[in-house]
Amino acid sequence: MTPALDERNRIRAAMERILTGVPEHSNGALTIVALAAEAQVPRNALTQRHLDLKNDFYAQVRARGQTPDSEKRLRQQVRRLRELRAADAEEIAQLKADVEALVGALHQVTMENSHLRQQLAHRHTTVRRLPTQATLGP
Repeated sequence: MTPALDERNRIRAAMERILTGVPEHSNGALTIVALAAEAQVPRNALTQRHLDLKNDFYAQVRARGQTPDSEKRLRQQVRRLRELRAADAEEIAQLKADVEALVGALHQVTMENSHLRQQLAHRHTTVRRLPTQATLGP
């Protein structure tokens, strides 16, 4: 028996054990990593040399109405990323509102500053010194 044929036979046997729920060398997860461990072959045997067996494994998992663990993890990650995106959108909206409020406040302060500078420029405006604690007395 050639090494490639022996490898393929071990992969097929491992597929059967995992799909029937009686793994011997892995945790039985519906992943290529678990399948490779179960068949006692390197992972790249499934991802590079025997792509047909990898695809067949996933097809059999789906045919049994199950979802591969890798797909479950990806769906969970997509759900988490959508939640994060929604939270980011809320934060961006709040920041935009804050920017508008700050621009308005800056405009108002700039106008007041301009008005005060104009008052200082005109000599006829009287500036009075306000009394301090020391000048008010006891």
